[in-house]
Amino acid sequence: MTKILAVSDQIVERIYTLAAGGHFQDVDLVLGCGDLPYNYLEYLLSILNVPLYYVPGNHDPVYNSNRQLSYAEGGSNLDLKTAFAKGFFLAGLGGSIRYRPDGVNQYTQGQAFSRAFKLTLQLFFTRLRYGRNLDILITHSPPFGIHDEDSVAHRGLKALNFLISVARPRYHFHGHTHFYRSNLEDSVTQVGQTTIMNIFPYKVIEIDEGEK
Repeated sequence: MTKILAVSDQIVERIYTLAAGGHFQDVDLVLGCGDLPYNYLEYLLSILNVPLYYVPGNHDPVYNSNRQLSYAEGGSNLDLKTAFAKGFFLAGLGGSIRYRPDGVNQYTQGQAFSRAFKLTLQLFFTRLRYGRNLDILITHSPPFGIHDEDSVAHRGLKALNFLISVARPRYHFHGHTHFYRSNLEDSVTQVGQTTIMNIFPYKVIEIDEGEK
């Protein structure tokens, strides 16, 4: 059994206590779905001492290798990249729909398609080279029409619907929209062979070895 801690959008104060107290000691991997202070991710990384992969959200700064606050030290920014970790084939796509002209990590539907196409090419060549299908896609935005909202700022990206249909990941983890207790049952949706999960504010996901 592989255990993943996925986090997104909101600091959960009790996670500091839980992590320090050993509550997540059996977690194998931490995945960040955006809009979290990078020192929060760094804390989880230092306490749990497991690999950290994340994508930026629309409230995160533009990545700059010379500016420490623009990335999580020790972690791996998975935006437009692929990686293998703990036996999983991972890929990531950061950002959200553009709702401000000067918005950071925000994209029009067309720009998002261009980015998704670049990632699709990487997935294609990785699948040819290693003979592996994508296990987990992490994004900040939800797909269009799935876990998104009617408001301009929280509309899903149509490019993600395309990416899911082509890459067919086993899991898609995202953030951006806030699912509270009243609608928690709607935070997991099955689309074909892909289980789409809204991570807000965190989830612990267990995956059997046989599912890989």
